[in-house]
Amino acid sequence: MARKELEKMGPMKKAEKIMLFVFFLILVLWVTSEWNQIDATVVALLGVAVMLITGVIRWDDVLAEKGAWDALIWFGGLVMMAGQLNTLGFMKWFATTVGSSLAGWSWLSALIVLMLVYFYSHYGFASTTAHVTAMFPAFLAVAVVVKVPPYLAALTLGFFSALNSGITHYGTGPAPIYFNAGYVDQKTWWILGLIVSFVNIAIWMGVGFPWWKVLGLW
Repeated sequence: MARKELEKMGPMKKAEKIMLFVFFLILVLWVTSEWNQIDATVVALLGVAVMLITGVIRWDDVLAEKGAWDALIWFGGLVMMAGQLNTLGFMKWFATTVGSSLAGWSWLSALIVLMLVYFYSHYGFASTTAHVTAMFPAFLAVAVVVKVPPYLAALTLGFFSALNSGITHYGTGPAPIYFNAGYVDQKTWWILGLIVSFVNIAIWMGVGFPWWKVLGLW
């Protein structure tokens, strides 16, 4: 069926060839970003610019992508806010405050509180990377200070860094794109995200901790 449909379309048009070139161009630039030192955002803008200049797409096509603009506002704004909070030292202060309040607690009780705070603080982040960068080192340091087995603390923080991504419609890069498809409204997303988070925490702490103990990980 695919071959028949391709035959109906006929040979590749000029615009399609340019589009294919742009695709490979940005793919190569993204893959080699460590060497070429070109920011991923610049690469994306370059691809759009080339397609606009060559007429592959029109500016009206760009304006019509309401979902993309919506994702840009949600994601871009919240990422910048999280970055600024980290730059201003808010995250370090927050972790220090939480840590000082746990002084004298048993390590298991302290770990449970730390993990819950770490998990649900993701409501204030629009990027998993931003969350991990800002809070993982600080919370791991606090956990070690209150005598939590280091490997157990690192594992739990690492797994929770992924599990909390779906609690909001902006919690990770792809989330705004899925949300803008329109299949799930914001209220439903948040309710289901919260319910699933309870299930995940129960499984990973209730079953995961004992299983890791059996495996000798802590």
